[in-house]
Amino acid sequence: MSRISQPDPELAHRLSRRGMLGVAAGATAAALLGAAATPATAATDTADKTSGRGRPVLPPGRLGIQLYSLRDKVSTLGFAPVFAELEKYGYDEVEFAGYTQGSAGPITLAQLKRLARDHGLNPIGSHVGYYSDDPNAYTFAQNLTKVLDDAQALGLKHIGTASGPFRYGSTVDAWKRAAEEFNTYGAAAKARGMKFYQHNHSEEFSFATDNPKVRLYDVLLKETDPDLVFLEMDIYWAYSGQFRFSKRPDGTPAPFEPLNYVLRQPHRYPLFHVKDGVSDPANTYGYRMTDVGDGDIDYQKFISAVTRLRGERLAHHWQAEHDQPTESFTFARRSSAYLHSLREKC
Repeated sequence: MSRISQPDPELAHRLSRRGMLGVAAGATAAALLGAAATPATAATDTADKTSGRGRPVLPPGRLGIQLYSLRDKVSTLGFAPVFAELEKYGYDEVEFAGYTQGSAGPITLAQLKRLARDHGLNPIGSHVGYYSDDPNAYTFAQNLTKVLDDAQALGLKHIGTASGPFRYGSTVDAWKRAAEEFNTYGAAAKARGMKFYQHNHSEEFSFATDNPKVRLYDVLLKETDPDLVFLEMDIYWAYSGQFRFSKRPDGTPAPFEPLNYVLRQPHRYPLFHVKDGVSDPANTYGYRMTDVGDGDIDYQKFISAVTRLRGERLAHHWQAEHDQPTESFTFARRSSAYLHSLREKC
């Protein structure tokens, strides 16, 4: 059940704008499910969202936020005021991007865990570096035991990295080598009751330098053990990857649909980053990042496609994120309001 008490005053306008945009993200996956939308249904989709008909698209208890989006507030105010705001906005979970709070002073992991729970927030995961040249660095490669100790102290069920598997380069063998290390981290996490995961950016969808017919993301999926290594799809960066890498270096077509990766192996994607962008073909990445609900990624369609799969409605966690929000509390509030407003099509 949502803990939001007041609707966002701009929400109706934002929903109406998105209905007019006729966004395309997720159309291929909808066809796989036998529910492909046509232009004629666009108005109906918008009406369903705004009328309150149908069950919420967002599963109960599964909305989180990546605290990197609120790093300015954490570093100046501390975790307590940030968690109090997130509780008011209706968030259920938090994903960490570090365990310190800057000028607010030191905090222990036990205190941090208790503080989150006191505000009704479940610490669901954390981002940690993959490797470093510094032997004392707080990364999986250099300090695996410490990383897992801290995650366990916080009661995390997932512990992962936002670093790409580029440690040894961009060849097929380089990614096989990185995948082998990921399997090691995954086995160590599993032994403690956690899941190791990797968060993508757009470059993971590029092609191997020694075999331009091979997409590197496919190497990662094939070479990692599905029982040990999981994925956190950053949906914005995945669609950016679609924009950037739907052709091979020689110009031949290599289209892909990010959502199809999830539909083929939903158990491999326990976490998602819900990040939005306005389509901009003049931009290197194909999008300009914006608050969730203000962009062109169709989250009504994407989240519905995943949660309608048999047994999958409560199997995933949806973390709102913006790398550089104009005002981070405003981003958090508006994104939650938008995602809670979405309704399944009747």
